[in-house]
Amino acid sequence: MTRRFTVQGTNTSFVCQHCGLEVQPLRNGSVRNHCPGCLHSLHLDIHPGDRAADCGGLMVPVSVEQHPKKGWMIVHRCQKCGFTGRNKAALDDPDQPDSYDELLRVSSRPRT
Repeated sequence: MTRRFTVQGTNTSFVCQHCGLEVQPLRNGSVRNHCPGCLHSLHLDIHPGDRAADCGGLMVPVSVEQHPKKGWMIVHRCQKCGFTGRNKAALDDPDQPDSYDELLRVSSRPRT
């Protein structure tokens, strides 16, 4: 079985394409692939961290789910191609944690 999560070379800083926040990489060995301020992402991955998707569309946070092992997961939907993916929320990041208020706002939206 192959690993579905890739970190090597992908944990870099970026500027959010939705709100313009300068986003710092995570220091916990994981990959930050969404903005901690507005929770938006870009459709860059097929599997988390692999940067293998060709789409590049804006991934909008549409809901939040609780995973028994991973904790809070942000569900994103690509505005360009409709792909749906899940990303682990980084509420415990000491430098730039995900916005708890934004997570609550997304979780209270009706599902579309």
